[in-house]
Amino acid sequence: MRIDYIGKKTEKKILAKAKSLERPIKNIDGSLLLKGDNFVALSSLLPFYASKIDLIYIDPPFNTNQTFTVDDKRVSTISRKKNAMIAYSDQMNPPEYIEFIRERLILLRELLSERGSIYLHIDTKMGHYIKIIMDEIFGIDNFKNDITRIKSNPKNFMRKAYGNQKDVIYFYAKNKDKNIFNNVTIKLDENDKARMFKKIDKDGRRYNTVPVHAPGETNGKTGSEWHGMLPPSGRHWRTDPAKLDKLNELGLIEWSKNNVPRIKKFADEHKGKKIQDIWNYVDPAYPIYPTEKNLKMLEMIITQSSNDDSIVLDCFAGSGSTLLAAQNLGRKWIGIDQSDVSHKVIKKRLKDAFYEYIEL
Repeated sequence: MRIDYIGKKTEKKILAKAKSLERPIKNIDGSLLLKGDNFVALSSLLPFYASKIDLIYIDPPFNTNQTFTVDDKRVSTISRKKNAMIAYSDQMNPPEYIEFIRERLILLRELLSERGSIYLHIDTKMGHYIKIIMDEIFGIDNFKNDITRIKSNPKNFMRKAYGNQKDVIYFYAKNKDKNIFNNVTIKLDENDKARMFKKIDKDGRRYNTVPVHAPGETNGKTGSEWHGMLPPSGRHWRTDPAKLDKLNELGLIEWSKNNVPRIKKFADEHKGKKIQDIWNYVDPAYPIYPTEKNLKMLEMIITQSSNDDSIVLDCFAGSGSTLLAAQNLGRKWIGIDQSDVSHKVIKKRLKDAFYEYIEL
């Protein structure tokens, strides 16, 4: 699968361009903040960090044909004040935009480790084109998820279309069989507990019950008699009869009026819900930077797809939320942005962090 357009370069030409633009950057044993064009910055990182980055999250411009500004009191897409500063300009024609993203994705692929992953945050206007580009660069077999992110509360729109509440995140692995994925779960909220655990015991603990048997027959202890009964045909006890006796002694087996046993499962012992591909992480109500994303979402991504010894990279650092999330979780990080406004915000948010700062 590939997409063709005017101005599309070969990978060989892009990598040669990167080689020619390398600037001297020493190998930093810690976090790193770079100011400058991110193609140049990524090119300069390659000699030291190729195949060493475990997690990349990027939130590039969405090709909105807007200029984003910020002043001391508010963030805006259209500045009404003479003293408002331009955070960044998001104005390219579609082929230019696609190639802009593609060139950087090729360098990011070279930086990813074999256990690495990339999350690319984009809107639905250009996302479908970028998905094809990512299939080209990372391989369609390494595609993991197309994640829907609920970005805002419902809004009223004048246009003749449905309201726009979502954007998308494309999740790819460098190697689909080796990528870090820590099976992070989400704690149940009170509504979840009430829905999933409808019974309440004498101590006020919510619980539900599951059968004491499971599918499949066995010839071992889990297929033997317990309490004068055998498992139903085609099934076996979930654990051996001795352990079932212990559960029964502890009051953890509930017997129905028809003398059918079921094991109690308590809400406060539940390990949480597996995360699905629709995320409800609304943008901050009062952002300090035009593209600021939900910090909890970024902390979840980093917890899910990196380890304590991992390096996290964001080459469209913006407000620095990815860097702050990585810092909060004890990861090393590399942030890149060329905007003066971005660096002002990042330095303020990471004022207590230790990192190397380099202007290219």
